[in-house]
Amino acid sequence: QVQLVESGGGLVQPGESLRLSCAASRSIFSFNALAWYRQAPGKERELVARITPDGTTHYRESVKGRFTISKDNSKNMVYLQMSSLKPGDTAVYYCNADRILGTSLETSWGQGTQVTVSS
Repeated sequence: QVQLVESGGGLVQPGESLRLSCAASRSIFSFNALAWYRQAPGKERELVARITPDGTTHYRESVKGRFTISKDNSKNMVYLQMSSLKPGDTAVYYCNADRILGTSLETSWGQGTQVTVSS
C-alpha cells in the first residue's frame, strides 16, 4: 500500500477557499483512481471528487463548480481546491488511492484533515 498524508485543512469563513494537498509515498501513476472523501460528525464517509489516470474527474453534485481535484504525477501529489465554502462542507477530508491488482482492489487512506467552515 501507499502512504498518504493530507494537509491544508483549517477553519475558514463561509465563501472562503482552501486547498487540500495529499502527498503519496510513491508514484501515483499506477493508481486506477485517486479521490477525496469526507466525513462529517454522525454521517457516513462520502465521495467528494475522483480523478482517473487520464485526468477524467467526477464530483458529487453538491460540490460541482466549487471544488476542483487535480494531481501532479511528477510530485506524487493530489489536490483539492475548494472555493465558495459552505458550513455544510465541514468535515474531515480523506485522501484515497485505489489500485486494481489482478482480481483484487488495494485501497489506501490518509489520516484525514479537518475542514471547518463557520462564521
